[in-house]
Parts: sequence; C-alpha cells; structure tokens
Amino acid sequence: MQLESEPGVLWSEEPSWQDARHAAKIERIARQLRHRTRTRPVSFKKKTPPHQVPKRSDQRRNDEKIDLSDLDQILEIDPVARTCTVEPAVTFDEVVRATLRYGLVPIIVPEHKTITLGGSVAGCSIESMSFRYGGFHDTCLEYELITARGDVLHCSPDQHPLIFQMIHGSFGTLGVLSKLRFRLVPASPYVHVRNETYETLEAFQQAIWRHFSSEGADYLDGQIFSPTKHVLCVGRFVERAPYVSRYDWLKAYCESIPRLSEDYLRTYDYLFRYDRGVTHVFPRSPVGRALFGKLVHSDSVLRAADRFHRFLPKKNPSVIVDLFVPFSRTAEFMDWYHREMHFYPVWCVPYRRMWDYEWLTPRWWAGVNDPLFLDLAIYGLKQQSDRNLYKEFEDELLQVNGTKTLISYNYYDEQTFWSIWNKDSYQAVKQLTDPNNIFRDLYTKTCRAALGLPTQTAAAGASLH
Repeated sequence: MQLESEPGVLWSEEPSWQDARHAAKIERIARQLRHRTRTRPVSFKKKTPPHQVPKRSDQRRNDEKIDLSDLDQILEIDPVARTCTVEPAVTFDEVVRATLRYGLVPIIVPEHKTITLGGSVAGCSIESMSFRYGGFHDTCLEYELITARGDVLHCSPDQHPLIFQMIHGSFGTLGVLSKLRFRLVPASPYVHVRNETYETLEAFQQAIWRHFSSEGADYLDGQIFSPTKHVLCVGRFVERAPYVSRYDWLKAYCESIPRLSEDYLRTYDYLFRYDRGVTHVFPRSPVGRALFGKLVHSDSVLRAADRFHRFLPKKNPSVIVDLFVPFSRTAEFMDWYHREMHFYPVWCVPYRRMWDYEWLTPRWWAGVNDPLFLDLAIYGLKQQSDRNLYKEFEDELLQVNGTKTLISYNYYDEQTFWSIWNKDSYQAVKQLTDPNNIFRDLYTKTCRAALGLPTQTAAAGASLH
C-alpha cells in the first residue's frame, strides 16, 4: 500500500521504488568516500543552512564536500507502530505537516522549522517535551550510517549499540547519517498553554518538579525575565479551542509570555512558536514587522549569516548558548548569572536524564545525581571588549557540574574538553567509522576549526592525541 501526499513525498508501508531510490543515493555517497584520494577534511553540503551559531572563520567552508542535499525524503510513516523513517535532510516542518495527517507528531520538535532530522541528532535538539522524554535522540530507534570508508552500518540499541549512542552530538565527525527511524506521539488539533508566574526561582523550580512528577502536562518550558519574575509555560493537548493565536507576522510568541495568563495555538503553530526568535524578535517596531515580519525567521537569518559570513564580527560575538545545569545546582548557577551577566530573558527547558549517556565521561556523571536538568538558553547577550563571556560560562559550568551544547563558540582546552566528553567511547567508535579522521575529531571540529584556529592534519589527528 502506498500513500501519496504532497508532491515529491511518498509514504510507503511496504518496499517500493523509494527503497531503490534511497539505495542509489547511499551508493553514490559511499562510492565517493571509497574513491577519495585527497587528504583534506570532508564536511557536508545540505539544502538548509547550518543550525549552529554562525562563525566568521569556520574552516568547514573550505572543506571537500559530500553532497547530502538529496537525502530529503520521508520514507515511511507507520501510524500503527507510531514511527517515522526519514532521510536526514528532511526538515521538522515537513515531518510535522506529514505526521499531523495521522494525528501524530514527533515527540521532540526543535523550535526552528528548517532544522533537519539528521542535524537534530548530530547537534542535540531538545524542546518542551524534553521534561518527559529527554532529547530527540532519545526518541530514535535506529540509524543508518555511512562510514568514511564507504561501508553502510545499521545501528540500534541491539546492533552496534555504542555507535548508535555516540552518533548523538557528534556533529558529523563519525560518519554520514543517511537514514533514521524515530517514535511519534498522538497529538490533538490544539495546544492550550497556561503561563504560571513565580517571584522566586525556588517556587519556579517547585512548579517544574510538580509537573515533572505528575502526568498532567504535555509540554513544559519557561522564561526567566528577572530575578523576581519566572514564567512557566504549561502546554496540554486539547480537542477544541475558543480562539487561536498566530505568531508568524506582527506578533511574537516570546513577547506574549509575560503578559498572557493563557493562550491557545494550533498544534503546528505551537511547535514552531519560536521560529522567529526564542527570546527576542526583530524587527521590533509595528511598521518594521508589517513590512518585513514575514521575511525574518530562522531560515532567512541563518542563510544570510552563512552567505555573508565575512561580515560577522572578528571579535566578541554576541553570546548564543545552551547550558545544561543539574536541577539541584540551578540556584547556585543563577545566583552567579544574576550577579555577573544580568541579561534577560533566559529560556528554560527542563530535560529528563534518561540514563548516563555514553558521550559524557563516568567522572562527569559521578558528580550528578539529579534526574532532571535545566537547559538555560541565553540568546543575544552582547560581549564587552575586555571579557570572553563564552569562556566565563564554560568555567562556571565546571563549578556546578554542568555542560553545554557545542553549537556555539567553544573555548575549552583539549584536556578540559575530554574531561567532560568521553574520549574513550568516542575514540572506540572513531576507529571503526573514521579511522583516518577525514571528518575531523569532535574537539578539533567544534573548538578549533570552527574558530579558524590551526588544526592537526587528517592523518595526524586520527589517534586523537
């Protein structure tokens, strides 16, 4: 049986021509890798802009490219098993539109429409169901991976389990993710959001814990607007809505949070409510939004930044960073933040620890007993010329046993980096999937090459010493 939807998208419940087409794409990529004779690093060409913080001197722009832009098909939606199988260049916008036809959505839907499914695995996506289900990678069931030598591996918790786990947060340094299957969850047509306001961080955290411990909420995130104003946004699926709000033109969702006690959105609009900005939306003036509001969104901003990267600042870029802080250490961290940074709002996403993830070191886990983390996201903090705020965040996270995603500017020295990220597990997989280090290693790619700093050659870096 085959279901045809929008042009170019075929959902199949049994083997079809789509499988043959996918196999041909995989063979093209594998053949390119098998026949490589150059030693220069390799990175990927995609149809959407990278959803990382744009950096002026990122060396990936000069790499040899593997073209993944045609890996953009939804291969199967199984409404009975509640799973979806896709190629990695499919965007969440495309998947949500397709799965909603069956009354289903991905469990974790990152905030920007053009984030791809593959990028979500490689770059650690979370969102407002993370308080119950962890990250997007925690909802994945299997991956197909093309190694640097052109071999094709099928990875799951039962088959190549360490590779399956380490692909998360690897930023394309372990191979080419070419297919993935993930879980879906039932969805109603609308989401009802109640905004609960608390004067103290303690009361805010107590509310988070109540919802974390109960079954009432479907979605949970919030924003900290000052040391005395914390708003928790509690979302629940509903079948009917007395009205619906849209935030894709003149209005911005983040601006509604401190002034509305409740809101109703269509489920699609809720999932991408932050597409135009999580804590700040431009243009700010009514006239500017009337003229350009439809044009300024995550995709347009990232495309412009990537295309005109030479105009990005050489020094002191604005801070855009996601920080993971153990729930019990949040007050300690926020005391420091209010004193040293005092920049608001801060986006707050509770994140459930599903297990002791293999990509972090046992030493790091030894200091963490919490079942819940808070992802504290700071977007747009201006730097002063005499400070490196990114480095200050990294140093403070070490004090509270926190960590961060690597999509932003990273200033870790190599020893500190591998005291957090698990070098033994990473290297064990690297030797299987990229022994000659053509994709760079994780430290080099995220902390050196991204900043345009000198790096080891591909061959010399293979051992990660």
